[in-house]
Amino acid sequence: MVYNQSIMFRFELLATSGAARAGIFHTPHGPIPTPVFAPVGTQATVKALTPAQLQAQHASLILANTYHLYLRPGADLVAEMGGLHRFMNWQQPILTDSGGYQVFSLGALNKIDANGVTFRSHIDGSRHRFTPESAIAIQNQLGADIIMAFDQCPPPYDRAENEKALARTHAWLMRCIQAQQNPAQALFGIVQGGTFADLRAQSAEFVAKQDLPGNAIGGLSVGESKIDMHAMLEVVCPLLPSHKPRYLMGVGSPDSLVNGIMRGIDMFDCVLPTRLARHHAAFSAHGRLNLRNRTFARDPFPLDATCACYTCQNFTRAYLRHLCVAGEILSAVLLSIHNIHYLIHLVDTARQAILNNQFETWANNFLSSQAAQ
Repeated sequence: MVYNQSIMFRFELLATSGAARAGIFHTPHGPIPTPVFAPVGTQATVKALTPAQLQAQHASLILANTYHLYLRPGADLVAEMGGLHRFMNWQQPILTDSGGYQVFSLGALNKIDANGVTFRSHIDGSRHRFTPESAIAIQNQLGADIIMAFDQCPPPYDRAENEKALARTHAWLMRCIQAQQNPAQALFGIVQGGTFADLRAQSAEFVAKQDLPGNAIGGLSVGESKIDMHAMLEVVCPLLPSHKPRYLMGVGSPDSLVNGIMRGIDMFDCVLPTRLARHHAAFSAHGRLNLRNRTFARDPFPLDATCACYTCQNFTRAYLRHLCVAGEILSAVLLSIHNIHYLIHLVDTARQAILNNQFETWANNFLSSQAAQ
């Protein structure tokens, strides 16, 4: 069966600069300008921030996690409450992953076979099973605009495991396509293959052939080097259709975003900005700042003098350090606002540079400044 792409989902390519692309992915809950960074709302909330605060940072897409929401509060309950958009009061696009990565990374894995995965919950040890069909059914209940095929993400440098996982991922993709019948949700296939160029090429060609509304690249933020990640992107991106969005899963450091855009990626997500905030760290034009450092105790300047976020416009490094040292919840809020704003602004700036045909110069200058820190 070939997936019948709904007219609700359309990728509009506006400009290119080398491999970098600027476009718009149209969805039922609004347009997503690309390239785009999506904050992660694992349990139907981006940690420490309200939907209004996310909107103030110009977030146009957020990600929620199928594995976590299946375990708590349950997909049935979310559906009963009107789906994720109504449940969490977020009326812009939402993407859900399939739960595949979390099954392998968080759940106590009991058994993986051709039909699916049996695992134990990391919360209470209860026994559960995911199949391609159940992963799609759960995401149907959650009601996200963009949903992911169920896949297996093996260790990046183990060829034998990657060969087995690739065959399983491709077979599961075909079952996900058969199971997905909701035209209001865009199913993305996922390219796997570890750090092996031939496996990545094989997977990209297979996934591209299915003619889905978009395509994702998984298994490239799981312990491999950035050099290897870049090399795999250079293999995969040219093999994916140019008229569909390309989504690099789980990547969110500033240099990785720019390097991904340079190689043709349109969509990113990562927990990094809010995780760093909870550990008292902030992005800046001068590198990552650890706000617990004593050097900031009497610092009267904002986190980043070039940043227009609420935090930088209103608070000093000295005050933010005080909040961190005192263990105040507000520190996580203010640093999360800044970190998410920083990454969204970064990809927005990259987008504008592509539209202005200035991306190569801008990207090289940015990456040179990062390397000098």
